Amino acid sequence: MAKEYDVIVIGAGPGGMTAALYASRSNLSVLMLDRGIYGGQMNNTAAIENYPGFKSILGPELGQKMYDGATQFGAEYAYGNVTSITLDGTTKVVTTDEDTYRAKAVVIATGAEHRKLGIPGEEDYGGRGVSYCAVCDGAFFKNREVAVIGGGDSAIEEGTYLAQLASKVTIIHRRDQLRAQKILQQRAFANDKIDFVWNAQVEAIEGDENKVTGVRYKDKVTGEEKVVPASGAFIYVGITPLTEGFDGLGILDENGWIPTDEGMHTSVPGIFAIGDVRQKTLRQITTAVGEGGLAGQGVFDYIQSLQDDSLSVNA
Repeated sequence: MAKEYDVIVIGAGPGGMTAALYASRSNLSVLMLDRGIYGGQMNNTAAIENYPGFKSILGPELGQKMYDGATQFGAEYAYGNVTSITLDGTTKVVTTDEDTYRAKAVVIATGAEHRKLGIPGEEDYGGRGVSYCAVCDGAFFKNREVAVIGGGDSAIEEGTYLAQLASKVTIIHRRDQLRAQKILQQRAFANDKIDFVWNAQVEAIEGDENKVTGVRYKDKVTGEEKVVPASGAFIYVGITPLTEGFDGLGILDENGWIPTDEGMHTSVPGIFAIGDVRQKTLRQITTAVGEGGLAGQGVFDYIQSLQDDSLSVNA
């Protein structure tokens, strides 16, 4: 028989662990499911310098501290690659590759993943100069030259942000004009610290044994190969929400993101969504934690409403 819980949290990153903490502290039975180790992207982060309470902390260390806090009131953790969520009345049926669970409420915290270029050096220099988040890692490149790969809103916004820190920012784009909003383009073009390379097919991230040293590209017009010197390569070629398996609920928008209200409620009562799986502008540990707290409290209120409705029927 399927194991039953009050709440199932799908995803054990900072948002999911916070939701589990709040819900279990309210004396609800909670299961966290994740297809990998708890902590999420924090496990791939060498140092975190913008999380309150810590001047600097290793990503895996912060993940462990959050996990210890999330499980102190009885929340359980299990491996599970969730393939679907279906509804049985007000009960949510969560199916993984190996098991089936039932719960009164579900919090979806599966996150999103940055699209990769799939070029040599991209994986090799992850955490050593290759980044997908200027707000997270920009401070490590103060007064150094960096490259930004992309031409959409995110690339130009992050390039402008990096220009406050770096000595020079080179934006490398595969077309001859940007796709970003005009106001963002104007700000970037007006910034003396930002240069542009057009019609460029990025072919590799170059570096030495320890760090990135440049970005190699081919000029699509002349066919010539060139290298942009850079200590950091920030890649912005799109973000994909990890929402496969949830399309049957009718909670996804046309691009696969999950819209919510301010309380993290989706369009299905008792199903909440938090963190990077939502369409939003700032994807940070702090924002995920805040949303996790809202969802954890929202779950408690929702389950209380089910109990109130049951009492009314039986009265």
